[in-house]
Amino acid sequence: MSFAADIVTLFPELFPGPLGASVIGRGAAQGLWSLRLTQLRDFATDRHRSVDDTPAGGGAGMVLRPDVLAAAIDAVSPPGDPRPRLLMSPRGRPLTQARARELAAGPGAVIVCGRFEGVDERVIEARQLEEISIGDYVLAGGEVAAMALLEAVVRLIPGVLGGEESHADESFENGVLEYPQYTRPQLFEGREIPAVLTSGDHGKVEKWRRAESEKLTRARRPDLLK
Repeated sequence: MSFAADIVTLFPELFPGPLGASVIGRGAAQGLWSLRLTQLRDFATDRHRSVDDTPAGGGAGMVLRPDVLAAAIDAVSPPGDPRPRLLMSPRGRPLTQARARELAAGPGAVIVCGRFEGVDERVIEARQLEEISIGDYVLAGGEVAAMALLEAVVRLIPGVLGGEESHADESFENGVLEYPQYTRPQLFEGREIPAVLTSGDHGKVEKWRRAESEKLTRARRPDLLK
């Protein structure tokens, strides 16, 4: 069974975007994963197709209504659906490579794209939405975040990249950042490819790569080494 992604959004026209290009798009064309879009506004109950209202207690902005969002979620994820329900939110747990790998090994995901000031807390609780963040910053909505999450996940589905070795040494896969990469020409603006990489000694190459990964991680992401 292929990975099935459902996205609930106010802007389905933003998709597939980058998810329709390159290896990710080819993976969809090959049936390795699928994307279905649901317009949240279709579940509004008034003639204005309202999906939000003013925040209880006052304050700026608007909040997505729980009844409208719950109806949309229930339509795409009925009882018994084994897929996790995710809410893209800046207050969520940070997306990690480990979580992406867990999702890639599963049947898919239902992804809710937030907008405005946020989502009524009651629907988060009632529909058991797992809040996920892609970084310590705020976007206008969850659509770009959903694309980032799906790209991180889909590329790990067997067959999408063509082989497990394609991502075995990438950043975060082994707890460190990836080592520097080089290719031809041998000399570029006075800078040469490190001699060890053209030595033909695979043992030395692996040792150099491990050392460079650790050095980069200590300099840029020392938190990964704790």
